[in-house]
Amino acid sequence: MKPPPLALGAWAIAALLCEGDAHGWKLVRALAPGGEIGRVWSIRRAVVYRTIEQVIDAGLAERAGVEPGSRGSPRTLLRPTRSGRQAVARWLAEPVAHVRDLRSELLLKLLFTERSGGDPTPLLRAQRARLTEAVTAFEGGSSDGQPFDATLRAFRSETASAGLRFVERELGRRGGSRESPTPPSRAAVAPTRPIS
Repeated sequence: MKPPPLALGAWAIAALLCEGDAHGWKLVRALAPGGEIGRVWSIRRAVVYRTIEQVIDAGLAERAGVEPGSRGSPRTLLRPTRSGRQAVARWLAEPVAHVRDLRSELLLKLLFTERSGGDPTPLLRAQRARLTEAVTAFEGGSSDGQPFDATLRAFRSETASAGLRFVERELGRRGGSRESPTPPSRAAVAPTRPIS
């Protein structure tokens, strides 16, 4: 079962709640540009509060009570639901679908996996397989379309190759480079739609 389609900010909030119950202000601080999560993916304060409502509406979190705030107004405490925990676990295990999202989504998944004490090796191996397919598809593509298509394909190919090098280094650093797939030869690859 795939995780529900949510924006990356919603996944970040749901993953933070899986680490422990929190109120909105605590989430705002963690997701601020200088925050513990914000150094990878930051969200403005107003967007955090709107996104919390989306996470609740998706059934991934719920209001768990109220605690006194430091300035007098009470703060609503939030916690993940059981289905929220399950969805976050599935999301963390799933490789990033689009090369353009590697910098943000893959780094967030690696950060949250490490923070939870999990092993990122299965995710990295799955990401390596997906990127190997993408590199092969981009390199085997043709330039029969618009003049800019060759430029776009070259950029995507270079981005996917850089992502693949990063994943390989991370696997090597973690001792998880075993079972390295042999990159398929171009002749053996059936035409597929590359991740974009």
